[in-house]
Amino acid sequence: MSETELVVQAREGSGKSLSRKLRGTGRMPAVLYGRGRDTVSITVDPRQLETILRKSGLNVLLDLTVEGRDDLSGTVALVKELQRDPVRGALLHADLYSVDLAQKVEVEVPVHLTGKPAGVDLGGVLDHMLREITLSCLPRSIPDAIDLDVSALEIGDVLHVSDLVLPPDVELITDAELAVAHVVTPTVAEEPVAEEAAEGVEVPVVGEEDREKEASEAGGDSESGS
Repeated sequence: MSETELVVQAREGSGKSLSRKLRGTGRMPAVLYGRGRDTVSITVDPRQLETILRKSGLNVLLDLTVEGRDDLSGTVALVKELQRDPVRGALLHADLYSVDLAQKVEVEVPVHLTGKPAGVDLGGVLDHMLREITLSCLPRSIPDAIDLDVSALEIGDVLHVSDLVLPPDVELITDAELAVAHVVTPTVAEEPVAEEAAEGVEVPVVGEEDREKEASEAGGDSESGS
């Protein structure tokens, strides 16, 4: 068996009860569909699928062996959607898309940042804004990821989707103007306001007696000068 071969079984029926029974036997429900063909209900060994995905990535081309459906022999499929248990993360369901190796498909491909931005050494922070892009290409030409070198980024610099270098015969679907990564100035805590800084400092207050004394002294000075 090759590293990308997945053995699945055709199944009848549906519903939560059947799904629980399947998982009790170490399998899970899934569907196989594609352009111009009917949707087929199947079962999959989730451990086998997980192993393939860990080794080859989410966009791996699966060479399917469909037990009980000789007419589906030689089917090649992509994983289009996975459902997982929200707590344990275990696989619960899979949607597999049958592809024609001579027809282009649209896929989501991760963007990997490489290098250390020059602006980080000056106190900036790298913000990875867009982590996946949509590409169109033949199934055998799907890249594992698109690398983007961010080494030259200074504080305030931005790299866009248009800055990505794509392999030959791969078409970009994502908006080229979207920002992928930039280096920003870190947030600085605000200085205490003047009122807070002066809190607790006593301010002298002129009392009534002080005002009378000041008035008397002012009057005496006036009389002596007349």
